[in-house]
Amino acid sequence: MKKVMPIIASTIALSSFAGIAHAEDWSTNESGLYIGGNYGYLKVDSDDDFDDNNDVWQGLIGYRFSEFFALEGSYTDFGSYGGSLANAETDGYSAALKGILPLTDSIEFFAKAGQIWYDTDYSVAGVTGSSDDEALFAGAGLNFKLSEQLLLNAQYTWYDAELSADDLDEDSDFDTNFNQASVGVEYRF
Repeated sequence: MKKVMPIIASTIALSSFAGIAHAEDWSTNESGLYIGGNYGYLKVDSDDDFDDNNDVWQGLIGYRFSEFFALEGSYTDFGSYGGSLANAETDGYSAALKGILPLTDSIEFFAKAGQIWYDTDYSVAGVTGSSDDEALFAGAGLNFKLSEQLLLNAQYTWYDAELSADDLDEDSDFDTNFNQASVGVEYRF
């Protein structure tokens, strides 16, 4: 979390400066296609040896139906995590409903919830395997408008993941939560 806090603070400061420098009323695209990317910090909380901190990156595409509602899909690479005894690498695709609340002419609050379909390659005490699963997630954040089409964002997302290590002698499920804090950009067409 220490790595992400300066990034989030810089994003907020840059956004505030952009809002002051451009005192005009931002008329945003209230509907349409957008693309974006996020980079940040991942905290993996597990009931076993998979606890770790890591970088995470995400690419997304969405469609905003109105000023207040969007559908969003993304690809997320959670990277490698764990220790020498148990480690894993996870990535996945997600779909989410996104609610948006304009706070000012240049700042929006958003919340989203959806489902992720993910694949995990793991190694536990030398036994390797792969697992496909799905999980629910929820997140919230702020968009900072730099122009009518370009936005910066800061967000937090929680994923309720579970790692199923079926290749072990016993069927093992590891309850694992991914906690993502990230900053990113969004471009609206």
